[in-house]
Amino acid sequence: MWFILSLISIFFWSGSDFFSKLGSPAKDKDSHLKMLMVVGLVMGAHATSQVLFQGVSFTKEILIAYLPVSFLYISSMLLGYIGLRYIELSVSSPICNTSGAVAALLSFIFLKQVLALPQLFAILLILFAIYLLSYLQKKHEDAERKKMQEKVEDKYVNSFIAIFFPIFYCIIDGLGTFLDAVVLEKIPEASANVAYEYTFCTLAVCLFFYLVFVKKTKFSLPTEGPKFLAAVCETIGQFTYIYAIGANAVASAPLISSYCLFSVIWARIFLKEKLSKAQYFAIGLAVLGILILGFFEEG
Repeated sequence: MWFILSLISIFFWSGSDFFSKLGSPAKDKDSHLKMLMVVGLVMGAHATSQVLFQGVSFTKEILIAYLPVSFLYISSMLLGYIGLRYIELSVSSPICNTSGAVAALLSFIFLKQVLALPQLFAILLILFAIYLLSYLQKKHEDAERKKMQEKVEDKYVNSFIAIFFPIFYCIIDGLGTFLDAVVLEKIPEASANVAYEYTFCTLAVCLFFYLVFVKKTKFSLPTEGPKFLAAVCETIGQFTYIYAIGANAVASAPLISSYCLFSVIWARIFLKEKLSKAQYFAIGLAVLGILILGFFEEG
């Protein structure tokens, strides 16, 4: 079942990535904060529906117990938006997208979760595909920037920040996934997810007051529409993700990391972005790895 849940998370998180980019115009300097705010509000609404209509147990103790995981997840998401907007880096960085490998390694060492040999091969294939596509994407972005004669400050390209940022993102995101697997041994998945969503909602409320009353930010509904679609996709993906991690963190973490590859497919379908043969090859490798994982799911 973890495999099906992972595929659902991949589908919706790749959609969230796609709609986030649509809803983050370059001229809007607060788009990253708006995105976090909308995601938190949608998650808060979903959490409330779970408690009221599904009878999900939620207590102060659960909220506190899951708080370290929530902090890591929200921090990694914030880092992703900051990197994209202010540091000329994005989570398409090859290092960023190997966070699933970090989580899988920690789960293997500390939680004693194991993989069958074919599953291990499939995960390595997926991770290689993620790295390859990320490298190709970065190479394409650099070429486009050079073609447009856009000047990027040296500190964004060669500085310590440019080197440290993706590594820091990878560690934070991977550690969050690992701690999730640890905490889910004591807390039911549904309750843990509600705790995460309410924590995110609290952040969203703070961001709302900051944007509206401090920064006097203007909101345009047509512009914010894609943000709500991204938030819905993020919420659905998170809901299935937490069950997949709870069932099999060592396999599902790197598998779900491949959502970044499928974001490219969304862009190809809806934005008519052209893909090179090398990019299609990388996507093909990931699909092959996913098929192998699915075939040996019970292994």
